Amino acid sequence: MGDFLLRRWWLVVVRGVAAILFGVLALAWPGITVLALVTLFGVYAFVDGVVAIAVALADKVAPDADRWMTGLLGVVSLAAGVVAVTLPGITALTLLYVIAAWSVVAGVMQIAVAWRLRKVLTREWLLFVSGGLSVALGLVLFFRPGEGAIALVVTIAAFALLWGVVLTLVGIRLRAIGKRLTAEAEFAEGTTAAL
Repeated sequence: MGDFLLRRWWLVVVRGVAAILFGVLALAWPGITVLALVTLFGVYAFVDGVVAIAVALADKVAPDADRWMTGLLGVVSLAAGVVAVTLPGITALTLLYVIAAWSVVAGVMQIAVAWRLRKVLTREWLLFVSGGLSVALGLVLFFRPGEGAIALVVTIAAFALLWGVVLTLVGIRLRAIGKRLTAEAEFAEGTTAAL
């Protein structure tokens, strides 16, 4: 998973920026209805899923386990996005549970990725935090669904902003590690060639 994410650091940044945009839009639109929020979430989840699936299919160099995990997260996101966008007639509570389920599954997968990267990253706690925030949001939505639409909007928007910032920081960190490892490899090659 380490090599995969080091080569695809931009994917983490794109997901982070998309989450930040989702959070900003949700907060900037204070009169948003639950249905509009879920539609906005659906578009975000759909795009997130398509990008993850495309990367999993395109990266033939990554180990199969890494590709499967990325692809599975993409399928979960894509399914949540499709349900949210294509079934507007279902109740707001059902749509809320779709978001909650996606949040829990995505969070657990983020924590699994963080666990696998703990020897590669020096600040893998950012991924643990990202996954923990996602699981926490999902559990809050499952167990306290009736707190009101405005509280729901603020909670989801705040989560999206935090999650987006964490993902963006992780992506930037992955890029820096990738550059450092490439420079070290080039230096080692140059030293070996000189001998």
